[in-house]
Order: sequence, then structure tokens, then C-alpha cells
Amino acid sequence: MANTEVIKPETLDELIQALHKIFESDNINVEEVQDLMESYESKPQEWAKFAKFDPYRYTRNLVDTGNGKFNLIVLCWGEGHGSSIHDHTDSHCFMKLLQGQLKETLFEWPKDKAQGEMVTRSQRILQENKVAYINDSIGLHRVENVSHTEGAVSLHLYSPPFDTCQTFDQRTGHRNRVSMTFWSKYGERTPFETTVSKENN
Repeated sequence: MANTEVIKPETLDELIQALHKIFESDNINVEEVQDLMESYESKPQEWAKFAKFDPYRYTRNLVDTGNGKFNLIVLCWGEGHGSSIHDHTDSHCFMKLLQGQLKETLFEWPKDKAQGEMVTRSQRILQENKVAYINDSIGLHRVENVSHTEGAVSLHLYSPPFDTCQTFDQRTGHRNRVSMTFWSKYGERTPFETTVSKENN
């Protein structure tokens, strides 16, 4: 019996279980995933064990591997931390604000031959409990915590999971392929040498 009604997850564990159910299908409905993630009301005591901050850079903390269909990751952004401009390696990317605010800047893909300043398409401030979505057909983005007084925490779902992406120089459009790493997995710190991600620089 197909039940298309989204049941509001009361806890992070219920959200993870519901995501596993949705991703059993090969046809992913972006709005359904977005609605489900938005319907979970952030409770810091449920995700605190995954929220590992670093004084120098934002961190990527693995929560769940989604039976190989997706990665669910908590990202922690100290004051002033931000990502480089990057793509999503042909994956879906959902981003839910668990705490604080983040600024998302959307960029056009650089023209292959032309070198020069990348074109900014739009900017927005992402608010707590809201969910943003991007994929490579939409464009490239940079995410930043522009606050100088508060950290921010976001929950990201990538499907299918990926471990490399391209970063872009805003001034020239020059691209680099970089490896993605985890600062922690399932609440446990990963060995130091595997955590220095070029993507964070």
C-alpha cells in the first residue's frame, strides 16, 4: 500500500528512517525530500553529538550513509567560516539550517575557454529550519556564515554520495578537483591525516 503522505518526524532518528524509506526508490522527488527535511524541527540535543566545531575552518561530520544512496552530514560553521565556490558532482544537494543563518551565493558555471570574474546570479540568507536545494543544472554556490558572533549548523543530504568535487576561483573561473573529507563520523573524531580537506581552504 503506497502512502504518499509525509509523516512529520519528531526526532532526528525518525527523519533518518523516513529518508531511508524515500531513497529506497530510484526516482527521487526533490519536493518530497525537501518537505520531509523541513518538517523536522531542529532540536540541538539530538544533533549535538555530531556538531564538531574547529576554530579554523568549517567541519563536515558524517551522520548516516543512507545504504549507499545518500550521505547525511552535519556541517558546523564558526564565525566567518565559508566554503569555496563548488559544484555537486551531478548529485542532489539538500541543506537544512539546524541553527543560526547562512548566506548562499549562487554562481553561473564559468564559460570553458573564457577566463574572468565569475558571474553571481543571486544571494539569499538561509534561515533556521528552512531547506535549500541545488544541483549542477542550477549552478554553483558558496555557503558562508557571515555572523561574527554566532556559529551555524546545517544538515546536508547528498544523493548519490560523492567524495570529490570541483572548486572554482571567483576571480578567474579556474577549477580544481578536490577530495571531500569528514572531520568526524557518527560523532567520533576521524584520524587527523584524513581530515585536512582542500575544499575547506
